[in-house]
Amino acid sequence: MPETPILKVENLTISFGKNEVIHGISYSLNSNEILGIVGESGSGKSVSSLAILGLLPKKIANINSGSITYNNTDLTTLKPKLFQKIRGNKIAMIFQEPMSSLNPSMTCGKQVQEILLQHTEQSKTDAKEAVILLFEKVKLPNPERVYDAYPHEISGGQKQRVMIAMAIACKPDILIADEPTTALDVTVQKDIISLLKELQAETKMSIIFITHDLALISEIANRVLVMYKGHIVEESLVADIFNNPQNNYTKALINARPSLDTRLKKLPTIQDFLDNDISDDIISHDQRQKNHEKLYGKPPLLEVINVEKAYISKSGLFSQSQSFKAVNDVSFKLYEGETLGLVGESGCGKSTLGNAILQLDKATSGQIIYKGIDITKLSKAETRTLRKDIQIIFQDPYSSLNPRIPVGQAILEPMKVHKLYNSDAERKARVIDILNKVGLSEDYYNRYPHEFSGGQRQRIGIARTIALQPKLIVCDESVSALDISVQAQVLNLLNTLKEDFGFTYIFISHDLAVVKYMSDQLLVMNQGQIEELDDADIIYANPKQEYTKKLIEAIPKGI
Repeated sequence: MPETPILKVENLTISFGKNEVIHGISYSLNSNEILGIVGESGSGKSVSSLAILGLLPKKIANINSGSITYNNTDLTTLKPKLFQKIRGNKIAMIFQEPMSSLNPSMTCGKQVQEILLQHTEQSKTDAKEAVILLFEKVKLPNPERVYDAYPHEISGGQKQRVMIAMAIACKPDILIADEPTTALDVTVQKDIISLLKELQAETKMSIIFITHDLALISEIANRVLVMYKGHIVEESLVADIFNNPQNNYTKALINARPSLDTRLKKLPTIQDFLDNDISDDIISHDQRQKNHEKLYGKPPLLEVINVEKAYISKSGLFSQSQSFKAVNDVSFKLYEGETLGLVGESGCGKSTLGNAILQLDKATSGQIIYKGIDITKLSKAETRTLRKDIQIIFQDPYSSLNPRIPVGQAILEPMKVHKLYNSDAERKARVIDILNKVGLSEDYYNRYPHEFSGGQRQRIGIARTIALQPKLIVCDESVSALDISVQAQVLNLLNTLKEDFGFTYIFISHDLAVVKYMSDQLLVMNQGQIEELDDADIIYANPKQEYTKKLIEAIPKGI
């Protein structure tokens, strides 16, 4: 590979007001290279990349020193009009969240066509043909249909492909991919990674691939930079980073992800590595078997029998109504103290099943027996009482917390609704105790949700859930949006709380590595039906169904 830098960042320092967030970083991007930048939220990886495109917020961010040189031009000195000729044309970007990056009021085709009309001399007809060819290139099914579709009418993976088509429309020299697969299923993630590699091999463009997942970097990049708190702490070839990491932070990023081979009692966090306080205690096969004998020797806490959930869809005013089964004849048993993993791609029915168990969206048919009672037949008052026993931890804690209510009040509120404890003073004391249990201090009681990080907000969501002392908790993608190390902290917390309070979990996720680590039994769903149900370790070691094999093969393994 020729060592010709197409982009050079030298001694770059960026501040937001008086707060310096990037501290004199230097690196280069070679021609025809995929460079990985890895680090947690707040490490500075996205901020430094937005600086390359001149997209830092004007009145807040300042480049204090340093240069960003692209083809002998210092981008930090470029005037806005000249930058418009480079941005999207020579240097393009794929953003993390395609839904918020695409215009909901324009069809997908028109949005990509707009880029071509802006930067090339093509006519509207030629540009439309070029867009359909681009959609074919990024392997979108039925490109003509996608051209006329609005963003909400296509899946998450398809939206990301539209973003990639938009980014490569003008054949850029540099493509910046900022967390382009974070919210996607492992199988879709694998497809997007393969697609980017194919496009790079074909066009010879250079790619900066940004992520918080080192295992994912190993699937795509030649070379990797590790960022921590605005510094580059390590830079090397991907194989060297995995086989011989030098920095403790890099070691932590590699080890914080659950292993597919051994089950540690406690996942190591960043702080554990920085403090050199790493436990290597594992849960042995014998320990796991003894625990399972105890678990499954009792009657089930929950029994789901032939549950179906159908939705009626009508595409036009005079068209025939069609029934679509999101959950189709699902049966399983859940035992007290068990963690049942529920895994599958988006649209497989796992969240719909979770909502049916929670009685948030009633099943169309079938029985859900909780402690011997069919909860599908309960009255509204009885269902309200049941809410105390069966709780949920949501995927996005920020949207499930009221931004106008301090977090202490948000945790106290359900206690009051269910008449737990005798007074608000008693409830407040209990809330403070719960905050301590989830690793937050009493000082946080009067703070608002926007004052917390993503990991802290997830802890608040967990605190709110356990405040009612439930028996069964549905964790719906509750760690999927978190950094690897924050994810490790939250998974450790969930396991500790399970031991302390005897909780039973239904753990829903599309990340098979996380589900395998957490689960006793594993239930694999596909198109509303159960593909496989067995011990999590048995399914991973010997998957019987092709669908399960495909899910396992798509997990980024590292080197």
